[in-house]
Amino acid sequence: MLRSPETEPEQLELEAVRPGGVWSLRIVWVLCVTILVFAWVDALYLGRFVPWMLGVRVVWASSMLGYTYLVRVVPMPWVGPLTDLNALSSTVCILALSMEMGGLEGPYFIMVPVLPLAITLIYRRHVRAVLVSGAVGIAGTALLLWRGNHSFYQWLTWLSVVVGIAMLATYFSHQTFEAQQVEQQARLERARREALEALAFSEHRRAQSEKLAIVGRLASGVAHEINNPLAYVGSNVNFVHTELVEARELDREELAEVLAETRVGIQHIRQIVADLRGFARMDANEPTACALVDVVADAMKLASLRLKHVSFLQVDVPTDLPEIFVVRQRLVQVVLNLLINAGDVLESHPVPSSEVRLVGRAEQECVVLLVEDNGPGFAPHVLPRLFEAFFTTKSPDKGTGLGLTLSRELVEQFGGALSASNRPEGGARLRIELPVSRAGRSEAPATEPEGEARGAA
Repeated sequence: MLRSPETEPEQLELEAVRPGGVWSLRIVWVLCVTILVFAWVDALYLGRFVPWMLGVRVVWASSMLGYTYLVRVVPMPWVGPLTDLNALSSTVCILALSMEMGGLEGPYFIMVPVLPLAITLIYRRHVRAVLVSGAVGIAGTALLLWRGNHSFYQWLTWLSVVVGIAMLATYFSHQTFEAQQVEQQARLERARREALEALAFSEHRRAQSEKLAIVGRLASGVAHEINNPLAYVGSNVNFVHTELVEARELDREELAEVLAETRVGIQHIRQIVADLRGFARMDANEPTACALVDVVADAMKLASLRLKHVSFLQVDVPTDLPEIFVVRQRLVQVVLNLLINAGDVLESHPVPSSEVRLVGRAEQECVVLLVEDNGPGFAPHVLPRLFEAFFTTKSPDKGTGLGLTLSRELVEQFGGALSASNRPEGGARLRIELPVSRAGRSEAPATEPEGEARGAA
């Protein structure tokens, strides 16, 4: 499961101090019991029992146990101060035990300079806790030196050792923190890259599913389009078979003409299948510079299977429009989806002289394609929800409710925009606006006055 990039740093911080990052509860309980049991060792070492030393050990064990439980439940901003307090209490308890057990010559004083190093290993991300322990250890060492009436050289030696170890522990802690920051950034970048790859794969699969749905909607037109040439191919094959079976003189010119018609029919069927296969596969994922007129031509070849009932199909896309930088097959899918939608509307709401128009033009640094029909247009309550996922006014066998949503997302991936409106003269209008590619901007001709652009019908 991928982590959200926004919560990754906090999650990494939690891992450093939450369960698994420090000690388990079982180990902490064992340490606390060990701390308390060593009160009898103190009594044997001193030859007497000192109650307040047992109290110090109880405070120390309680501090460790309380920290271990609290750090698992408190909010993240409290973890740092709680760790500092635990380091402070441990250092003070060790100094208190050292004071009673013989000061610098006692068995516990060695823990005072070692404790900052231990904190560096235990609390890897808390430099401040190391500083707290080191500063308290230096102050406690000075106090023990003062109580023991030590010489200047002893003061210098012990303070140098304690200060040096504290500084070394602080340096190690800082270096560990920096290394973990670098590791955290690497993990964050890896998680972000994996999330983007998963998102791209999901988008590709969703686009592929919608493409297959469009192919399914084209199925009836494909069957009709294939059946027509298939009928006369079969008729011609039967004629040739009859002519060859009957032992009579063959008219070679007539047979050549029949075979030529048969070849044209087979090529027509092959072209339909090739167009559908190329559209359904859509292997290309990288955007390239292409001409809008070529995109429209590809979409028209496929859409013609579903627009047989449309009286007028007008294409006005100038061939000299600037090039656009898109994934061509995906833009073909968008245009094809808009054409099929227009054809479905005109089929379910027949109008006299039904018409579908595609108009392309250049506007400033953009290329615009309008897909229009003279149907009933969009109802006022439909227009605001037109691009919502799973919203559709069609029957379940005519649409999934994802076509326009996916079309808008694909267009936006190319840096463009897809919008819908009603024509003033009646009917629907879908507007695709795409930025001109950089090469096209440098070579784009001056925009011709409206009405003078050369069109391809």
